[in-house]
Amino acid sequence: MTSSASLKSRQFLPDPEFPVDPPVRVTQPASGRSALVLSSPHSGDIYPASFRGASQLDPLTLRRSEDAFIHELYAAGPALGAPLLEALFPRAYCDPNRAAYELDPGMFDAPLPPHVVTDSSKIGAGLGTIARVVAGGLEIYKGKLPFAEAERRVETCWRPYHDAIESLLAEAKAQHGVALLLDCHSMPSVGGSNQPDAGQRRADMVIGDFHGVSCAPHLVDRVEDYLKSCGFSTTRNKPYAGGYITQYYSRRDQGIHSLQLEINRDLYMDETRIEKAGGFARVQSAMSGLVELLIASATPDFLKE
Repeated sequence: MTSSASLKSRQFLPDPEFPVDPPVRVTQPASGRSALVLSSPHSGDIYPASFRGASQLDPLTLRRSEDAFIHELYAAGPALGAPLLEALFPRAYCDPNRAAYELDPGMFDAPLPPHVVTDSSKIGAGLGTIARVVAGGLEIYKGKLPFAEAERRVETCWRPYHDAIESLLAEAKAQHGVALLLDCHSMPSVGGSNQPDAGQRRADMVIGDFHGVSCAPHLVDRVEDYLKSCGFSTTRNKPYAGGYITQYYSRRDQGIHSLQLEINRDLYMDETRIEKAGGFARVQSAMSGLVELLIASATPDFLKE
């Protein structure tokens, strides 16, 4: 999956500052595994000491980019039959919802190798695989980084996450003939200053199917109807149509569909303090119901094009 021959030929030791190796967690169903796979790439909250030391931001500000508590909103998934994959490393440290090497050359202390992508909308916003800023646009680092640091993070964080997605989808497809990936995210309640919806309160839920490409439309309709029945306002693909994970793993001609769901953070948390709020139980219950609906829908007959 990674295009860099040099990366594949190098050996990287696990990061000693992470308590687990690799820094991802897969919670599998005890029995009755379905065709649904849950992915939470941005809820990690383990911040290595070396990263905190290189940052000019305080710990709470560093957490602005987290999809905090998202993995907990989907915690019922494994008991219902859907494996849940979580990144334990934070998005500000390494973002698995980007290509392996989507990097801002201005962040590094030397020219980048030719295989690195240096020009994309995400890089322009400071949100490449190794982010330059946290949500809100504040610069993370005190100084420049060596490219070897980016390589290490890709190898020890990005790669295990994507290896896990590949494995989980392959297992689902082999067992059920189809697979469905739900990429689970949250979003700031109000559009940021550099976004098209600046200053506007966002819908409760944003469904991303890459503008009709990544998932069967009749399944997207079913998801939207369910969310509305729960009392949530919804939009499709605005302002988020689906990131790298949603786009890359969609192979509808092979029976693999993917969908992204963004949950408005003010439904379930205090965005300033990054603490759960009173609406958490309601959203968690609704997401459990959504998982049940997706499991029931992830069949060859329903996903038939």
